[in-house]
Amino acid sequence: MSRKVFVAGVGMIPFAKPGSSAPYDEMGAHAARQALQDAGVPYDNVEQAYAGYVYGDSTSGQKALYKVGMTGIPIVNVNNNCSTGSTALFLARQAVESGAADCVLVLGFEQMAPGALASVFQDRPSPFDAFDDVTEKLVGMAEIPLALRYFGGAGLAHMQKYGTPLEAFAKVRAKASRHAVNNPLALFKKEVSVDDVMNAPVIWPGVMTRLMACPPTCGAAAALLVSEDYARKHGLRTDVYIAAQSMTTDRPGTFSADDMMRVVGYDMSHEAAAQVYARSGIGPDQLDVVELHDCFAHNELITYEALGLCGEGEADKFISEGDNTYGGKVVTNPSGGLLSKGHPLGATGLAQCYELTHQLRGTADARQVDGARIALQHNLGLGGACVVTMYRSN
Repeated sequence: MSRKVFVAGVGMIPFAKPGSSAPYDEMGAHAARQALQDAGVPYDNVEQAYAGYVYGDSTSGQKALYKVGMTGIPIVNVNNNCSTGSTALFLARQAVESGAADCVLVLGFEQMAPGALASVFQDRPSPFDAFDDVTEKLVGMAEIPLALRYFGGAGLAHMQKYGTPLEAFAKVRAKASRHAVNNPLALFKKEVSVDDVMNAPVIWPGVMTRLMACPPTCGAAAALLVSEDYARKHGLRTDVYIAAQSMTTDRPGTFSADDMMRVVGYDMSHEAAAQVYARSGIGPDQLDVVELHDCFAHNELITYEALGLCGEGEADKFISEGDNTYGGKVVTNPSGGLLSKGHPLGATGLAQCYELTHQLRGTADARQVDGARIALQHNLGLGGACVVTMYRSN
C-alpha cells in the first residue's frame, strides 16, 4: 500500500424486514450522515463518493446522497451482487491509497422485497447461466430458489466429502443468534438453540432448514475513508486503518471442477485471503475478530476453511470446540452476521466495516472482543466477486 488509509467514521441504521423500512434514499442518507458525524467531517469536505446497491434503478446513489448535499463531486454507483458494499469500499480505498482523493465517502443500502432472491430481467441472458448449469448437473433441485440451491449444494458437498453433520450448520446458526442478542441494530435479536434450528421448517431434507438461511433485509451503512495526512491536518481519528485488501473473481475451476463449494466461491475466498495475509504480513492465527459472509450457515462453515481459520475438513471440530466464538480462537460474526443481523445486499459490506471498526476502537459494548487489535472482513457475491479486508488498530 502506497498511502495509509484510515476509517475515520462509520454509520449504520437498524436493519428491518421488507416493507417496514424507510425508502432506500432516506436510509442511505441517514447512514451517510452518521458516518460523517462520527468522523466530524462535513459533507462539503468529501471529494468522492461510492454508493452500492443491487435492487435499484441507475443513479440511486445520487438520489440518496443528494439528501446529504449537492456539491458536484463524483458519485459512482456500484453493483457487484452481495459483495457490493465491500466493492464500493475497495474502490474508495484505492482512491485514497493512490492519492486520487484524501476524503472519500462509501455508502451501501438496499430496499428489498420479501422472499428468496430472484432474477429481475427475464428477457436477456442471466449472469448465472453457467452457475445454474453446473448446479443442475451436480445437485438438481431446480424447484428450490437459486441461492438456496447453490449454498445448500455447497454444504451438501462438504457433508459428503468430510462427513460433516447437519447439526454443525445448526450450531453456526445458534451461535449467530447468541451474538445478535447484543446487537441493537440486528434484525433478529432472539436467541435460538441448536434444537430450534434443527426443528425449523425443512427447506431441503437432510441439508437445510429455514433458520439456516439469512432473511431478505432492508438497511444502510456507510464509512468515511481518509488519508493519513488529511486525518492529521484536520484532527481526525486515526485508530483504525486498512492494512491490506484484495478482490478476486472466478477462475475456470468454478465451473470445471464439479465441486459446489467452488461454485459458491471457495476458491475466490481462499485466494483473496491468501493475498491479504501476504500483503499485511498477518496470518489467520493472529486474527482477533472476523466478520464473514454467512448468507447461509453452510457458507460460514466452508468459509472457515477457505480463510484458513481451520484446516480443510476441520470446520466441524472448529465449531464443536467453540473456536468460532468468545473464549475460542477467533470470534466470528460478533454482530450476529447475515444470519441474524440481516443481509441488505448493498449495505452488508459496509455493515461489516461498521462492526469491525467499533471492535478495534473498543466501542462494541456488550459485543466487544477483549483486546481486539486485528480484524478480517470477508464479503462474497456470486457471479462473482470476493473482497477480503484486513483492519488494524493503530
